[in-house]
Amino acid sequence: MDTQKWIDKGYDLIVEFGPKLIAAILIWIIGGWILKIIIKGIRKAMTKANYEESLKKFLLNLISWILKIVLILVVLGTVGIETTSFAAILAAAVLAVGLALQGSLGNFAGGVLIMIFKPFKIGDLIEAQGEIGVVKEIEIFTTKLTGLSNRELIIPNGALSNGNIINFTTEGTRRVDLVFGVGYDSDIKKTKEVFNKVLESHPLVLSQPAPTIAVSELADSSINFVVRPWCNTNDYWDVYFGITEDVKEALDAAGIEIPYPHAVEIQKEG
Repeated sequence: MDTQKWIDKGYDLIVEFGPKLIAAILIWIIGGWILKIIIKGIRKAMTKANYEESLKKFLLNLISWILKIVLILVVLGTVGIETTSFAAILAAAVLAVGLALQGSLGNFAGGVLIMIFKPFKIGDLIEAQGEIGVVKEIEIFTTKLTGLSNRELIIPNGALSNGNIINFTTEGTRRVDLVFGVGYDSDIKKTKEVFNKVLESHPLVLSQPAPTIAVSELADSSINFVVRPWCNTNDYWDVYFGITEDVKEALDAAGIEIPYPHAVEIQKEG
């Protein structure tokens, strides 16, 4: 009698939940197949759009998990399990984690924006957040630079994406801004000729765009000239230091004085 009772209950359960279970299994199989097609399509679109590899991998994993969670909720609902409370708990957990990681989420969003809009790429020389360096690595949360003194600089992507970024590499050339002062008894035309010869003789200075040589200021003790040659970005510091040295030697050879502070001693007879 007891055995028949359990058989009847088992039969009732099969009749009640069998179709739901079969439907859930079919949804899981078909849904998994559809998810693979969606992920494959998204990956193809990201590759075509030339997304950074790290961003592409992260977004694909994130989208994959979100779609899987949605599929699991649909399967559970098909079986007859109440998913409203489960979804509410999941949403609360996501909110709590989001509030706890506000700064990290800001850096994540900044990393996504940098990787999508690409204001710079690996190998570019940039200035940002008061630092100058060559981009070494672009990660989801931070960007790593190699500073001018070979220091590793790690800048949060949130601050980086919200601040000013100067990219010295994009245009391929840079202008070198130099200022030289000569004495007031110096001939302006002759001084310009000296500067021009120095620029023409330097192998890394570009002829186009043409350099600028002009009087910029009549200072207290000197006539100040701006000397602005152009060069390839990678040659910037060679040109900067080379021109500075060559100008000093050329001015000395031409007999043109570079003024410097003089101390005047006044003696009072008493």
